[in-house]
Amino acid sequence: MTGLSALWLPILLSSVIVFLVSSLIHMVLPWHKSDYPKLPNEDKVMDALRPLAIPPGDYYMPRPASTQDMRSPEFTEKMRKGPVVMMTVFPNGPSSMGRNLVMWFLYSIVVGVLAGYVAGRCRRAPCTCRCSASSG
Repeated sequence: MTGLSALWLPILLSSVIVFLVSSLIHMVLPWHKSDYPKLPNEDKVMDALRPLAIPPGDYYMPRPASTQDMRSPEFTEKMRKGPVVMMTVFPNGPSSMGRNLVMWFLYSIVVGVLAGYVAGRCRRAPCTCRCSASSG
């Protein structure tokens, strides 16, 4: 059994490597470039939403009040007419990547600690081969 204190360097090193590789993949490779296409008539939509002063959060519309409401003809008509939208509203102003990057790095460390804990708690299986390693 290996204690976590003996694994601090591999945990930290793996967290740094995961952070750097994931950052490179995100910035250099265009995998996520088409994840969020530009909304047609973006300016008109923003102008229509701005006066509503929607607080930051996740929203779904149309959203039924209950499961019974989901079966109502009014809700069915709303779904049919559309648009059906799932949206996340962020606070106004420029976004800061610094906090998100720090949180991602800390998450990588937590995953490393958990993996190190599990690996450290595992027992090595005894050698069953007839080699010189088993004669010691």
